Amino acid sequence: MKEIDKIAGLIAEQRKRLGIEQKDMYMRIGMKQQQYQRIEAGSDVKLSTLLRVLEGLDLELVIAPKRAEIMSVPTQSKVIRQSQLGISETNLEDDSDDLDFWFGSEGKS
Repeated sequence: MKEIDKIAGLIAEQRKRLGIEQKDMYMRIGMKQQQYQRIEAGSDVKLSTLLRVLEGLDLELVIAPKRAEIMSVPTQSKVIRQSQLGISETNLEDDSDDLDFWFGSEGKS
């Protein structure tokens, strides 16, 4: 869980760098202080929640291979921005309705 703690530390560091209190995250991303505190403490979170926090702190998620030399085909790290995925501040709400989409009453009368 070392990586989760590292991510939580980076999130806390950026919030402080921006001069934002934990309680102010409610105004930025609609998240109560207690919920936000758990994230900075290293609690496991949904990807949609992490993306919401990153957006509120003017950060972005970058995914890259750990070690490129392990891969047999040379690759380049590709930065995928939230905007390229169609993710904006307005649609970073928790995706609790996803289960209804996949397993719900779609098409049932």
